[in-house]
Amino acid sequence: MRYVSVLYQGKKALGVREGKGIRIIGEESLEDLLARGVSLKNYGGTFKEGVVVAEQDITYLPPLSRPPKIICVGLNYADHTKESNFVQPDYPTLFFRVNTSLVAHAQPMIRPAVTDSEGLDFEGEIAAVIGKGGRHISPADALEHVAGYSLFNDGSVREYQFKTPQWTVGKNFDGTGAFGPDLVTADELPAGAKGLRLETILNGEVVQSASTDEMVFDVATVISIVSQAITLEPGDVIVTGTPSGIGWARSPKLLMKAGDVCEVRVEGIGALRNVIKDETR
Repeated sequence: MRYVSVLYQGKKALGVREGKGIRIIGEESLEDLLARGVSLKNYGGTFKEGVVVAEQDITYLPPLSRPPKIICVGLNYADHTKESNFVQPDYPTLFFRVNTSLVAHAQPMIRPAVTDSEGLDFEGEIAAVIGKGGRHISPADALEHVAGYSLFNDGSVREYQFKTPQWTVGKNFDGTGAFGPDLVTADELPAGAKGLRLETILNGEVVQSASTDEMVFDVATVISIVSQAITLEPGDVIVTGTPSGIGWARSPKLLMKAGDVCEVRVEGIGALRNVIKDETR
């Protein structure tokens, strides 16, 4: 099942994909449903009376606008680690994003108004959404904790990412983390979202392309390792890392500017599309 969070007739609503339309099934958010322990696998199919609307009648929101935690994995594709001039770590490189950095599908990603930055870099990724929380989760059980998957563009302001050994600021400018549009329940995809083609397309050119099989730490491993230290909660989002091809590693650099169009595509999940816009103060 494929869920979307939207604005419809001026109100936040939850919908499910139905053919070329979206069936509005209520106003309760995915965050609230997951916190209540609702299984998303069949939930949306129980609403047969909801109105079906066309895409042009809604405005997309991130699938979860205020997830409890957004945990990102850096250096999780060996080719990306190499192009970034790092030694491949034997433990996941973890950092956090904040909710104010999130933007929805078809909404602008914001190139920040800072004078010491050349632009905004792209990072196409898959996001795993936690459905069942826990601590000390074994790798064998980890995928049972995943409600579904979505797409993410981890827009990065590189000059700020590398100002210090901690990447937090460069990964958290407002409006730089595109997320959505669909949350696809885990049963509709291969276990752990393995074997899927991940691509990032900038202005019609494929700039990143890899199989999710190339992850150094797969989804189950990341969940297990994170849960050794941190209690995972329903609605947490784990952003699983980007493959090689980032703009910062190219010569000359290929960074996103106002008016550029960036799209992240993964077979079976869909496409996340955003236009780049300069921040106005």
